[in-house]
Amino acid sequence: MVHLAALITFLTCVALSKAQHEPGYCAFYEECGRNPSLGETLIPPIVPCLNYSRARPITGEHYQKLKQVCPILDHGENNTYACCSIKQLTSLEMSLTLSKAVLIRCPSCADNFAHLHCINTCSPNQSQSVKVTKVMNVTTFGKTREAVVGYQAFISNTFADASFQSCKNVRIPATGGYAIATMCGRYGAKLCTAQRWYDFQGDSSNGLAPLDIDFQLVKAGDTAGLPEGVIPYNGRALKCNETTPSGGQICSCQDCQESCPVMPPIPPPAVPFSILGINGYLVISIILFCLLIFAFLIFLLISNLVRHRKRKYEETGKRKGKGKDQNSNDVTQKVIDPSEVTCADRNSLTAQAFLSTLFQEWGTVMATYPLTVLLASAVVVVIFAAGLMSLELTTDPVELWSAPNSRARQEKDFHDTHFGPFFRTNQLILTAPGRKGYIYDSLLFGPQNFSGIVSKDLIIELLELQKRIQNIEFWSEDLNRTASLKDVCYAPLNPTEPSLTDCAVNSLPQYFQNSLDNINAKVNMTELGVTKEVDWRDHLIYCLNSPLSFKDITDLGMSCMADYGAPVFSFLAVGGYDNDDYTDAEALILTFSLNNYARNNTKFKVAMQWETEFLKIVQDYKKNPAANFTFAYMAERSLEDEINRTTAEDIPIFMISYAVIFIYIAVALGEYSSWKRILVDSKFLVGLGGILVVASSVLASMGFYSWVGIPSSLVILQVVPFLVLAVGADNIFIFVLEYQRDVRRIGEKREEQIGRVLGNVAPSMLLCSLSESVCFFLGALSTMPAVKSFALYAALAVLMDFVLQMTAFVALLSLDARRQEGNRCELFCCVKVSTQRPNKPNEGFLLPLMRKYYAPVLLSCYTRIIVMLLFIFMFCGSLFLMFNVTVGLDQELAMPQGSYMLDYFQYLYKYFEVGVPVYFVTKRGFNFTTVEGMNAVCSSVGCDQFSLTQKIQYATEYPDRSYMAIPANSWVDDFVDWLNPGSKCCRLYAYGPNAGKFCPADKSAFLCPKKCMTTPSDGVLRPTVEQFNRFLPDFLGNRPDLQCPKGGLGAYDTAVVRDATGEIIASRFMAYHTPLTNSQEFTAALLKSRELAHNITMGMRKVPGTSPDFEVFPYTVTSVFYEQYLTIVPEGLFNISLCLLPTFVVCCLLLGLDLRSGLLNLITIIMIVVDTVGVMTLWGIDYNAVALINLVTAVGISVEFVSHMTRSFALSIKPTHVERAMEATANMGSAVFAGVAMTNLPGIIVLAFAKAQLIQIFFFRLNLIITLLGMAHGLIFLPVLLSYFGPGVNKAVLLQLQQVKAKELEIRNNMRQVYDNLSYE
Repeated sequence: MVHLAALITFLTCVALSKAQHEPGYCAFYEECGRNPSLGETLIPPIVPCLNYSRARPITGEHYQKLKQVCPILDHGENNTYACCSIKQLTSLEMSLTLSKAVLIRCPSCADNFAHLHCINTCSPNQSQSVKVTKVMNVTTFGKTREAVVGYQAFISNTFADASFQSCKNVRIPATGGYAIATMCGRYGAKLCTAQRWYDFQGDSSNGLAPLDIDFQLVKAGDTAGLPEGVIPYNGRALKCNETTPSGGQICSCQDCQESCPVMPPIPPPAVPFSILGINGYLVISIILFCLLIFAFLIFLLISNLVRHRKRKYEETGKRKGKGKDQNSNDVTQKVIDPSEVTCADRNSLTAQAFLSTLFQEWGTVMATYPLTVLLASAVVVVIFAAGLMSLELTTDPVELWSAPNSRARQEKDFHDTHFGPFFRTNQLILTAPGRKGYIYDSLLFGPQNFSGIVSKDLIIELLELQKRIQNIEFWSEDLNRTASLKDVCYAPLNPTEPSLTDCAVNSLPQYFQNSLDNINAKVNMTELGVTKEVDWRDHLIYCLNSPLSFKDITDLGMSCMADYGAPVFSFLAVGGYDNDDYTDAEALILTFSLNNYARNNTKFKVAMQWETEFLKIVQDYKKNPAANFTFAYMAERSLEDEINRTTAEDIPIFMISYAVIFIYIAVALGEYSSWKRILVDSKFLVGLGGILVVASSVLASMGFYSWVGIPSSLVILQVVPFLVLAVGADNIFIFVLEYQRDVRRIGEKREEQIGRVLGNVAPSMLLCSLSESVCFFLGALSTMPAVKSFALYAALAVLMDFVLQMTAFVALLSLDARRQEGNRCELFCCVKVSTQRPNKPNEGFLLPLMRKYYAPVLLSCYTRIIVMLLFIFMFCGSLFLMFNVTVGLDQELAMPQGSYMLDYFQYLYKYFEVGVPVYFVTKRGFNFTTVEGMNAVCSSVGCDQFSLTQKIQYATEYPDRSYMAIPANSWVDDFVDWLNPGSKCCRLYAYGPNAGKFCPADKSAFLCPKKCMTTPSDGVLRPTVEQFNRFLPDFLGNRPDLQCPKGGLGAYDTAVVRDATGEIIASRFMAYHTPLTNSQEFTAALLKSRELAHNITMGMRKVPGTSPDFEVFPYTVTSVFYEQYLTIVPEGLFNISLCLLPTFVVCCLLLGLDLRSGLLNLITIIMIVVDTVGVMTLWGIDYNAVALINLVTAVGISVEFVSHMTRSFALSIKPTHVERAMEATANMGSAVFAGVAMTNLPGIIVLAFAKAQLIQIFFFRLNLIITLLGMAHGLIFLPVLLSYFGPGVNKAVLLQLQQVKAKELEIRNNMRQVYDNLSYE
């Protein structure tokens, strides 16, 4: 039998080798039956009979069928010959229909594709271009015939290349990819060539070709090796920018580069600002520095000349300094004439006198009735704080950083309302760094690189992990039953009642339909005479390059589609590959997509519960020593969870920080005159009272706003107490130190002394507190919710702190003073000590130190010059650095150190090959049903060259500028293709109860012979308004399959929203960004997509019938977070400017319209803010909303450092500027140093140990910068600045002192006269 079979094969080969190749002859004719060499296929593999005979004349129905299927062979009814029967034409039509479904967008491509197969099957000169190479006996209905199961087709290179060129750029709108990728097997679109394209078409293992066709592409004029009589077919292939003979229009630009209009060159990217080729900001900063130094030097020169002239004037005896009055008493001040006193001086004196008197009387009353005041204060605080019972904490990042009326929030609300929220992503990115790669020599694909992670055992391990996660079950209180993945999963092809296999899970095992049997499958396969085993690797190679295939080209015959019915694109299965070398990827990706729900939806909690279980499984698996993967993971809830976790973990750090501040205050306020009196003179309870005042003011503020309904946030809980503590501690120190340094006057009561001391310092406290409070209230005009709520809470807290200091703290100090005077111990009030308190002012150690050493050194001649030069340099340098500060906040910084999310972000940026999806959303007001409307959107044949999708396509050609990577899908394009009669997608039932209704593609042609639409004469298919509205719902509900891959279910069913009348009120077109790795790229991508959307909007508004307010906008899930960075610079300038305004105005008003003091105050605070931003740049602190909150805080703290000093200088009556600056530095500077700098620094340093990077950077680093710079400017620069440019002595004060002294002198003289008279008598 073996010999007989060999003999038959030999005789067959001999017979085939002697086949003739003559014009007018066929090589085969009629259908013989099913190809016996093929197993299960996607379409029936019907093969022709071997039949060397003359071509048949075609007439009647046969002719009409030929004219319909192969118009290229039509030469008139009485002059047309062909080598195919009507049955063959029907089979050919069915085969071409499948291909036309994806190629029909480009009529010339579809024509060229049909052209070749019509020549092979039906050409009257078939034998000249075809050589039969393999036949088999086929028995049908008891009759055995020889069937052709393989042949060679000879085609000229010219025709083949032209056909390929016309098709290679045709797109599939649903995926944004190329149609050729599904028709080139393992090579995909990138590596596809004409030869590879034809090889795939002729490969019977692809499930579509009924027999093997060996396409021989022959160069023009090359006859070497050709069988005798063979003439390679060299017909004319249409170019994609040519119309077809049947009237089809040229292909669109998106499918045919030759059809694209000549685009003007894009403008070059904006060059950095420069002057003479040097950084422009650097040049400006240097020029400003030189100008300021020059101006300062000129000022020094002039002031020295004036001083020299004044000295000469004094030497002539006309000096106005020290002299003798008429009674031979020393006069140390110039005698002031009332006419010399200016209005401003009188106003300043009046303001100070009024405030001092008011606060003196107020303080006396508060100190007289301390218990009553404390009780009343406690009642008020409790009433305010009661609102905390309804406290609402905002933790949603969207609510925190995006204003409800902002563009991004409005766009998000529109998108979520019409399309639902973007699905929830739960993802693992897995690597196996210890695994070595290898080269796999594939029978079909040749040598292929396989990385260590793309191995069978790891794929199986990944599948086991995936199934474990898929099978998660848990009890849901909200559903009152056991819940699982199917309750919350995103199921695009069965959204109503999904099963587990309907859930969208994207992973590499999905190429095997999550089947272990498919992974283990292997079979021997023969290719080109070589027999080898093919297995999972061959299938994987094919699927990674052709993910849309329903059947691979190996003898395994497996599908590439996921078990839920959709394709898994390569970039969703593997990552970390180069040049589309997918099998050499460094990472595997596993993604579970859940539906997203509103927070008030029951299923939102169910989804959160599922994600909790997901995290438990993943974390347990990570701890498993047997796991072979190194991986990173995240759940949709992870970001918020980690932020909340780190906040809770860092609360003890904040508590320790406040405790350190409290201990410092308690210790530093003590007088410590003797060891025996240490428990008497300590100020533990006063310090505790000051802390309680701060805490009460914060609680009162939070309670009040809770009553009002303004939610709080974790930022407020962390920053506001810190800010109020800085302000409150400063006022406490100023008040207590002033009291300690004061000596009670003769006959003065303790309460009166406290009132008098309060009258001295309270105006300064009012100046700072009012400035800060107004500053923060104005800061509430910010559009950022977090900044706005922070400003409101801080403003009221600062105001309440001042009120409580003027009431409760005064009362508390009065009680403590009574205890101290009674020599009672602080914690043991019943215990008295015998050592009496010294009856002299207690200056402590800081005041004498600053008066004796610091102030004289600082305000010496040369030191002052050095200080001015140094701070001018710092300011100009910081100004330059300010223009180079990085704007943004990378999401990694919101995570604590050691968070698993940090690993995930690292893996994401390293291994992901595409960025986030971006939707171009259309609003109501555009008529999609008109021809003009469709043409303004689509990108296929007949569409506008600058349509919506075409403009997005143009943008993807410049990914470095546009940040667009993959063009948008288009439901309009796929809907038109779906309607095309050249495909099987849209047909109508002809019989039965559904007659006239839509018929799916999987129904037989007998039931559904009628197409939804007829072929248009010009090849540009556009439905009428009635047809559009009738068939659109059928398209959106049609599940895609092999027979009709253009079905809209899954891809578009949620992309089109219609109202009750059928009008399209919203639709979206999905594209992809390039990989975005930091906030600067996310912000730039948002800006560019908005520019593109605006351009599209302007173009679509020109379409007749479009509403003038119609709009297209881009939406990505990240837009609400990064929109702030588009406006945060002007927003910050606005907020800080508003904060600076009251510091100037309040200072001027409370100092009696002292404009110069207000201006110097303002200049110093501006310098602190500018220097802070400059140091931020040097220390790598980005500018963002959190930084802006701290900069607003910086203005408030700067007021504490600056305003007290300015007021102290303005009220000093020392004769010279330098002496007045020394006095202010010693007296007020010591209190500011002890109360602000030394209060803040210990607490700030503790924050360095926080786990959260956000706290370390924006609370430790930034607050340290603010405090140090505030201290440097307030205690070093400002005294020097005042010594040069400060206001003169208030002459109204001098006149008042002069008059008081005159009255005292008059009284003494009168008393002397009385005494003399009595003595004489």
